[in-house]
Amino acid sequence: MPHPMYDRIDRAILDHLQRHGRTPNVDLAEAVRLSPSSCLRRTKALEEDGVLAGYRADLDRERLGLGLTVFLSLKVEHSRTTSQVVEEALKAIDHVVACHVVSGDADFFVELAVPDLRTFEKVLTDQILAIGPIRDARSTFCIRTVIDRGPLPLTSWPAPRPSDVQRRQAG
Repeated sequence: MPHPMYDRIDRAILDHLQRHGRTPNVDLAEAVRLSPSSCLRRTKALEEDGVLAGYRADLDRERLGLGLTVFLSLKVEHSRTTSQVVEEALKAIDHVVACHVVSGDADFFVELAVPDLRTFEKVLTDQILAIGPIRDARSTFCIRTVIDRGPLPLTSWPAPRPSDVQRRQAG
């Protein structure tokens, strides 16, 4: 399905919400120079389109006792159902905070947040390596995080075509 085109106001709404997710609609409308009703309509449209995928709090891992971040490169046995089996098993592990299917030497790149090495070892041996199709796991430990989940660069978002802008304004 083709993606609708968005204008500078939609970008401003998304940019503001990325940086200040708890902004009340009235304050968001003021920040992007819209009426509250127009701002709410556009925000709801962005949610319905799936561009605005959700809202969440950004938690401090260290303060929550999850100060060790581990990245795992996983190689798996290849078959028709392998990826789905591994994906579902990884989704069920609480300490897995991100998982990517990748190209190159590994098949999956997994991020874990754990309190310490002992917990990591237990998660690795009892849960991850117990996933049948996994053939190899290589871990890399994070020493320090420089950038984490920063706002997406909306400047690379495609510019709207004039006809799309006119249709959105009419609707």
